[in-house]
Amino acid sequence: MKKLLLLFLLFSKAILFGQTVLNSLPLNLNSLGKTQILNIEDKKTKDIYAFTWDKQNINILKYNRSLFLTNQFTDSIKKEANRNLMGVTINKEQKPTLYWISANSKNILIGTYDLNRKISEFLNFDFPRNHDYLINSFEENSIFYILAKEKDFEHLLLYKFENQKCEIKMLDFSSFTFKNKENVNISFNALIKYFPIKKMESGILNPIDFVSQISKLYVTDNHLILTFDNRLEGTQVFEVNLDTGTMKERTFDHPVSKNPLRTANSFYNDKKLFQVAANKEELLFEVKDFDSKSTIKNYSFLKNDSIPFKNSPFFVQINTRKPQQLKTTAKFLKALDGLTAGISILKNRQSSFITFSGFGESLDYYFKSESPDDFGVREYYSLSKIVYFDATLNENLDFIDDKHSEPLAIENLFYFLNNNKGIKLYDTLRLSNYYILSYYDKASEQFVMRKFTDGFMMEDNGNPIANKSIFSNPGKFGKINTN
Repeated sequence: MKKLLLLFLLFSKAILFGQTVLNSLPLNLNSLGKTQILNIEDKKTKDIYAFTWDKQNINILKYNRSLFLTNQFTDSIKKEANRNLMGVTINKEQKPTLYWISANSKNILIGTYDLNRKISEFLNFDFPRNHDYLINSFEENSIFYILAKEKDFEHLLLYKFENQKCEIKMLDFSSFTFKNKENVNISFNALIKYFPIKKMESGILNPIDFVSQISKLYVTDNHLILTFDNRLEGTQVFEVNLDTGTMKERTFDHPVSKNPLRTANSFYNDKKLFQVAANKEELLFEVKDFDSKSTIKNYSFLKNDSIPFKNSPFFVQINTRKPQQLKTTAKFLKALDGLTAGISILKNRQSSFITFSGFGESLDYYFKSESPDDFGVREYYSLSKIVYFDATLNENLDFIDDKHSEPLAIENLFYFLNNNKGIKLYDTLRLSNYYILSYYDKASEQFVMRKFTDGFMMEDNGNPIANKSIFSNPGKFGKINTN
């Protein structure tokens, strides 16, 4: 997943990074294979918490809004051993609560850590018998949620963890109608079995293989948004209120072409639904208001049209090979044919960065010669193919020529990671107008926090590149100081 995103950044958009080291702290982490890092902001106090752990200890670091270390607690790993951290919340007493899931995903250990008294307390939660499997987990308004599938029934289970209690809401999809591409009724269970639900993250560049998913989950404004694009006719959407568990269904027709559509998909952002559809002759794009379902903008590009506002060339990439440029819209549409279309939106101030893409994956094989069988043995391997280009929308959702725009903070962050491949343990946190990257520097045994903002940095501040257009051609980069 990260490879797709980093290659996308490297070859499709030029980046210079604005970044500053906020602080560093000596930290010795053992058994790095079991180590994780997690950041969270206390929305009420604006304090930042960082969590790092290994087989022996968990380290909790608390920073104020100016990013000065104000408290620290190191607790030995005991009950948390052989578990993975799902998430964290901060309660009213400013005590972090961590949710550790067991290896078999049947139990959660809920640990509350008191940084002032240097103690920890634990509760156990066993999933009920009707629990089938986890879909995703998330934090919203200092409450921890888990979305899961219920056995046998066309239900999802929404677990709400708050104040050392768990409330379970059942989301019943049995009364809704779902159809496949052939317009035949299918069950909700069959839909999410063949098209598993993937959660889209806000404020980051979601990878191309994620945005091409048919079933997507968004968390926004105390609501869940579930979108399904398994039919070429339109997007089926469910809005779930996290407080009440009530659901509302909406359907949005896909853009219409004179020729039958070959692929279509959508992306939800800022109370709008962005839809893309394509065939070999045409690429279509529409923006709809989520509440009224009315069309705000619609665009259509035929295969012989040029797309003057795109901020990158058309690219096609096979597996991890270097992306190749496609010269015309017709060649892009031909390469897109047979793939699942994708679209992603990243809003930045008054503009929105948009990526049009397609993704496909398949299995192939060759006959292995070192075999006792005269005909050889089939050796299978996976093939992936992506196509993409990016563009920018202004606040009126009009396309603009933005080839020489300043890089986004998240682009700067991933550019830094791409040029510092030794960083294996890290986490990112989006704040009001910048990002924090927390990572472990193994060589210096330091826990480092870096701040990334939109825009360029002056060369004497450590930025080795002077012209964003360098990314139009492969180039060599000087050494980047990490401290």
